[in-house]
Amino acid sequence: MAKWDNMLSMLWMLRSGRKLTAAQIADSLEISVRTVYRYIDALCASGVPVVAEAGHDGGVRILESFKETPLFFNAVELKALVDAYKFAQGAGYPYTTELESALKKVENGLQEEQRQDLSLQTSGLDVISPARAPSVISLLRELEQAAQEGHTVRIAYRKESAEQADERQVDPYGLAYDRNEWYMAAYCHQADAVRTFRVDRIERLEQTDANFVRPDNFSASAYFRVQSERNRESEEPPIVIRIEGDPDALNALCSHWHLRHYVMERTDHDVRFRIDAATMNKYLPMYLITFGTAIRIREPQELKRTIKEMAYRIARNCEEDDSA
Repeated sequence: MAKWDNMLSMLWMLRSGRKLTAAQIADSLEISVRTVYRYIDALCASGVPVVAEAGHDGGVRILESFKETPLFFNAVELKALVDAYKFAQGAGYPYTTELESALKKVENGLQEEQRQDLSLQTSGLDVISPARAPSVISLLRELEQAAQEGHTVRIAYRKESAEQADERQVDPYGLAYDRNEWYMAAYCHQADAVRTFRVDRIERLEQTDANFVRPDNFSASAYFRVQSERNRESEEPPIVIRIEGDPDALNALCSHWHLRHYVMERTDHDVRFRIDAATMNKYLPMYLITFGTAIRIREPQELKRTIKEMAYRIARNCEEDDSA
C-alpha cells in the first residue's frame, strides 16, 4: 500500500476513538513501528493532533478537540480528480474555471512530496481539446441556469443548411455532450414539441419573462435514446445481432450515431446489439459491408446471408466490368 494510503488508513483507525499502540497499527497496516512514528509526524505536520503517549496505558490517539477529519485523498483519487478536470476541459465544460480553482485548493493542502507524486502520476494522460468558440461556454452557463430555474429563453438558431438563423422561444429541459458537441433538449414553442438544438448553432440567446415547469425526472440522455427508438422501422420485437471483430472496428460500430443506442453488451472481441429486423435489413448490410474483413457477423444468420449475397453481387459486377 502506498505511503499516503497507509496514512489515510491510520487516520481512520484513530478516528474510531480507540487508543492504539504503535505495534497494533504496524501489524494492521503491515508496516514497521518506526514507519508508524514517521506517519504520526507527517500527520501532525498536516494539522492533525495525533498524540503518542508512553507508559503502561499509553498509545496513539487523536485529541478530542479534533472534531472533523480534514479532507484526505489517496494517490489514485487525486489522480482521478486531475484527469477528470482534463476531460471536462476537453469537452468544453462550462465550469472548468471553478473546477480548476477547487483543484488548486486541494493541491494547496498537499505536502510537497504529494504534489510531486501527483504531477508524476498525471503526466501520462492528456485530452486533446477541439477548437471551440468561447461563446459556447457562456451559452452553456445561461442554458443550464434557465433549465434549473425554469425560465423560457428566446434564441436565434441556425440550422446546418440554413443561410440565416430563425428566432424561436424554447424551454430548456437539459444539456447533453455527445460526439464532441453540446446539445440542448428543449420544448420548442414554435414546433409545439420537444426538439434537439446544437448549442454552437445558437447565435443569440435572450431571457424572457415567461416560466415553465420541466417534466419530472427529465433526462437528456434518456430523451436521445427515445428518439433513436422512434426511428425504428417497425414495432416488431427486436432481435440480437452479435458481431466479432478488431477492436478499432468494434469501436467504430459502437460509436455510430444510431447504433450506439442499441448496444447490449461489449467485450474486447465482440459486441451485441438489440434492434428490430426491419431497421437491420434496411440500414445495416450496406454499412457493415464497408468494414470488410475487420468484422464477422455471428448472428443472426439472416443478416449474414444478406451481406454475403450483397458481396457476391458486388463481385459479379466487378467481373462484368473487367470483361467488358
